[in-house]
Amino acid sequence: MSSGSHTPNTAGLFAKHHILEKNPILLAIGILIVVAIGGIVQIVPLFYLQSTVEKVDGMRPYTPLELAGRNIFVREGCYVCHSQMIRSLRDEVERYGHYSLAAESMYDHPFQWGSKRNGPDLARVGLKYTDTWQVAHLKDPRSVVPQSIMPSYAFLAATPLDTRELALTMKANQVVGVPYTEEDVAKAVDDIKVQVNPDSPDAAAFQQRYPKAQLRKFDAETADVTEADALVAYLQMLGTLVDFKLYDDKANLR
Repeated sequence: MSSGSHTPNTAGLFAKHHILEKNPILLAIGILIVVAIGGIVQIVPLFYLQSTVEKVDGMRPYTPLELAGRNIFVREGCYVCHSQMIRSLRDEVERYGHYSLAAESMYDHPFQWGSKRNGPDLARVGLKYTDTWQVAHLKDPRSVVPQSIMPSYAFLAATPLDTRELALTMKANQVVGVPYTEEDVAKAVDDIKVQVNPDSPDAAAFQQRYPKAQLRKFDAETADVTEADALVAYLQMLGTLVDFKLYDDKANLR
């Protein structure tokens, strides 16, 4: 190295951190700068979210009953033990099914992705079991899965579904981009009655607004619409909206 070259003394520069530590004003300014940079990195991409989420045929917003069930799923902390994120690893795909697509969570606020699993991933649980199985599993998990460590949620079947704030919940979802129409919001409570009664005269119009919606009483042991009905309705639709064979065929043609 020539005698005229100069190497920055980075060790000496970092050794001067005590200047910041001893000056609360400079330290506060430094913290604000770091937080601002981190915030920009996290927030700016959200403005381009619509252009980064691939459009997938079949996806639709939750029906009011499914949305109520999802709210119960979150309220009871089910996400703590069950993820909804199948990775594209061979062991996960062979166990749970097709890997998760970002579009499947486009109407989730908050989404249920994660890596913590005390129980199986639920992204493809829809129609894997019968309604009777699901209700029995909620009431007494070990009656159908002897090794289960899941607590009992028997109270859900005895708790009538509270729909008083459902329309407000749908309006809140509208604000963050879920394409509920004003008709959807206005008919929220009526749509729940339609979904649990496949013989309803409004069933066809309901399914036109919510394609692939499953119409039936999910907890057949109760007369009223309960929280168990809502939760099972939510679980039974997970992974059922997208035709993954068609998706893969289209992806291979690109």
